[in-house]
Amino acid sequence: MPARPPLPYLADGLRLPTNGLDYAILVIYFAVVLGIGFAAKRSVRTSLDFFLSGRSLPAWITGLAFVAANLGATEILGMAANGAQYGVYTVHWYWIGAIPAMVFLGLVMMPFYYGSKVRSVPEFLLHRFDPKAHLLSSVLFALSAVLIAGVNLYAMAIVVQALLGWPTWVAILVAGLFVLVYITVGGLSSAIYNEVLQFFVILAALIPLVVVGLKRVGGWHGLTTTLDRTHGHDFMTAWGGTGIGHGNPLGANWLTIVLGLGFVLSFGYWTTNFAEVQRALSAKNLSAARRTPLIAAFPKVLIVFGVLIPGLIAAAIVPKIGTPGSSLTYNDAIPLLMQDLLPNGVLGIAVTGLLAAFMAGMAANVSSFNTVFTNDIWSRYVKRGESDAYYLRFGRVITVIGVLASIGTAFLASSFSNIMAYLQTLFSFFNVPLFVVFIIGMFWKRTTAQAGFWGLLAGTVAAMVNYFYIYKQHVIAIPSDQGANFVSAIVGFVAGAVVMVAVSVFTRPKPVEELAGLVYGTRSPGMEEPPAAGDEAWYRRPALLGTAALVIAAALYVPFSF
Repeated sequence: MPARPPLPYLADGLRLPTNGLDYAILVIYFAVVLGIGFAAKRSVRTSLDFFLSGRSLPAWITGLAFVAANLGATEILGMAANGAQYGVYTVHWYWIGAIPAMVFLGLVMMPFYYGSKVRSVPEFLLHRFDPKAHLLSSVLFALSAVLIAGVNLYAMAIVVQALLGWPTWVAILVAGLFVLVYITVGGLSSAIYNEVLQFFVILAALIPLVVVGLKRVGGWHGLTTTLDRTHGHDFMTAWGGTGIGHGNPLGANWLTIVLGLGFVLSFGYWTTNFAEVQRALSAKNLSAARRTPLIAAFPKVLIVFGVLIPGLIAAAIVPKIGTPGSSLTYNDAIPLLMQDLLPNGVLGIAVTGLLAAFMAGMAANVSSFNTVFTNDIWSRYVKRGESDAYYLRFGRVITVIGVLASIGTAFLASSFSNIMAYLQTLFSFFNVPLFVVFIIGMFWKRTTAQAGFWGLLAGTVAAMVNYFYIYKQHVIAIPSDQGANFVSAIVGFVAGAVVMVAVSVFTRPKPVEELAGLVYGTRSPGMEEPPAAGDEAWYRRPALLGTAALVIAAALYVPFSF
């Protein structure tokens, strides 16, 4: 693979020709964001209101928030970078790397999460395993949430500095302050309602880029013809060149794509990442909670075009992007098109959408961080038995600390030229080992309490050893960061599974009566909740929604497979 420059700065000269109209759009957006935060404050009376919106939100709200929480600007810039670097291979992150896992979450796992009335994903491990597994998962998640929030904040600061000329420290303080204010004041409800707004603002930013960009390159036919000529036919196919032993820009074959991305990384992220699951847990009933990721799957299956096509267009109009000697990195794809294609006014909407995406990604991780730290660490192991008002106050304090910590961790992303490579590395370290503990513990009654702790620890350590030693020290040749992430995910999953099985064989399992509602095939009282009025309508049936999402994703693969 060609060498790539480091991330810290976008290319020199990527300055947008913004004017007063563009800044007016930005000001209006920030005012609305704060207004939503203060409006949501009126509904925050208890810690449950602050951390889980009182479990009161309808499915369409939580569904859009679910997808928006993932649609941070790190994903927009990173997936566009993937499009410019890897071409149509990028669709794998959506159609096999997201949709099946989102459907599995809605159909299989949400009844356990919601029915057990847990406030967080780590809390589920407390009931299924023991305090050691619970504490370890809580600490690992809190660390990963701060790291990922820092990626969003850092990337936003660099983009704003490059595009608008703001100093980095100003961009960091402005974004951090706004996220801090509306989450601290309005809690999760403020984050979720702003994420719904941000979802539509992000679409308003991406659609003009796609439409104007395609017109510039002569439509889809012109784009395909150009990239076939400059990058080869496989660049515009999903599976071309992915045979085992064949080389391709992604550095992965079909087996590592299916197992590493499609199963381990995907299921590890979507089913155990509390920044996502928290949105479903805030739904008003079990039916709405199950439908949350299923509703989100429909926009998710199509959003890939909004980030992939700008990356392809950038690869077509700037053939040397990301290559040695070029001043442009793959991360420049979206900013480059914004600079070159959009008029004022539309440019203001695009910049606003980019900032909205950064804040959505950061807010999702900060709101999940404050919940886990307060409920799973502080109230469980440090200050037990305090009043609900105390934990509500502490939740607001730890939100401030979380934002400050995110600023401190932001610069750890600087060694990665492709933002998504850094995020996938974090997911392979933190989400994959958690997933193996969940999936085995949820489907095998014989899994013991001790196995949860040792499996989580073994999976995390194995994934890190593979990445930092096997890959970075070139013990085994792996062509790319992304390929290494896929392998790390598989290694972490296998190591965690083997250790869990081995420990379970030599230790005593919990009594069956203690596993009600925690293991597949059992039920708890909360899981028998009757559907609310209207939830039995055919178009709200989770099985139908999930099947439809899978069929659409599979059908979309067809035209890109030849």
